[in-house]
Amino acid sequence: MNRTNKLTELAIKRAKPKEKQYKLTDGDGMYLRIYPDGKKYWQLQFWFEGKQKVLSFGKWPNVKLPEARSRRYEANKKIKEGINPLDEKRFRSSLHIENYDKKKRREEIKGFTFQQVAQEWHVRQETLWTKEYSKVVFNSLIIHVFPYLGEIPIVKINKQDVISMLKKLEVVGKHETCYRIRQRLESIFNYAKTNELCINNPAKGLNKTFVKPEPKSHSSIPISELPEFLSRMKADKVTNLSTVLAMNFLILTFVRSSELRFADWSEFDIDCAEPLWVIPSTRMKMRGEHYVPLSSQAVCILKEMQEYSGKNGYVFTQVRNSQKAMSENTLLYFSNRLGYAGRNTINGLRTLASEVLSESGLWYHNVIEEQLACTELNKIHRYNRNKYLKERRKMMVWWANYVKTIQNT
Repeated sequence: MNRTNKLTELAIKRAKPKEKQYKLTDGDGMYLRIYPDGKKYWQLQFWFEGKQKVLSFGKWPNVKLPEARSRRYEANKKIKEGINPLDEKRFRSSLHIENYDKKKRREEIKGFTFQQVAQEWHVRQETLWTKEYSKVVFNSLIIHVFPYLGEIPIVKINKQDVISMLKKLEVVGKHETCYRIRQRLESIFNYAKTNELCINNPAKGLNKTFVKPEPKSHSSIPISELPEFLSRMKADKVTNLSTVLAMNFLILTFVRSSELRFADWSEFDIDCAEPLWVIPSTRMKMRGEHYVPLSSQAVCILKEMQEYSGKNGYVFTQVRNSQKAMSENTLLYFSNRLGYAGRNTINGLRTLASEVLSESGLWYHNVIEEQLACTELNKIHRYNRNKYLKERRKMMVWWANYVKTIQNT
């Protein structure tokens, strides 16, 4: 039987290093290994499943003799129970590393502010958006979110923080903005959660608290008042002629106001049998080129506009700066001066054209919707820039002649 408890703390302290390492035994397989550099380590030599193994207990004097004997007792007890103490040690070690890594990760994510994560989210998302829409989204965060949540670590933001920020928009009547910001916040927090930058999504589940406002249709004058509207335009002697031409062109093409304002001469082919305006995908809601067949009346307006804006750059420019596109509200202010303030929006003219074309009974619904580049239609089927193009050209000529007829009545 092995003798135990042979060593003392004094004997260990007095043990000097030698040229080669050596051992001082304490019994039951445990010994103190002393290295030439003076370091002393506790080790237990044992047999398990027919193989000799060595288990380390730590360095003396960090682990004193009584502690080493206690560890030897626990290890030998496990061996008798058929448990390899080495396996248990490795498990504890791996668990320690895992816990350390988790703690380190928690410390790291504390440094990520909401603004940093939102910027990273935006970089990922902008590949799916048009350049213009990407700017709109990021500017909304700069204006409405970053001043309140931007510098807060994203892991510390809670639901009340989000609600408080959104209520600032709600109380001033910005319901549509509030709704869109909530959507963007939920998406940002989802991104953060997926990347383990936060635990919960505090913007989730607020869709019933901040509901989507009822969509507002663009105000439009009734069909019966279109002749009077055109008559007032023709009689106006105050408004700059380029603005009047732009309004007439908008009526003839019924594009969105932004599509008209940023129209570039490079997009037009007017010196041919079938004049065409190709609006690039970067300026379309549907992210696809949009073809606008041009009537002879529309071509005449473009040729007249060349006297004002030349043949390069923007077609419809500012009166005082031909290098800049027409201002956003120029056409709306013109409509207001004609006596239609609050009754007619510029995009409402699209609604008016759609109603006239539908009521004529000459054109299929899909032909009209394709020419309008309707986003709702795009949800049903992929937009095809050439779809119904022949019919659309006939329709645009009919519409231009219709407008000309009522202008002369």
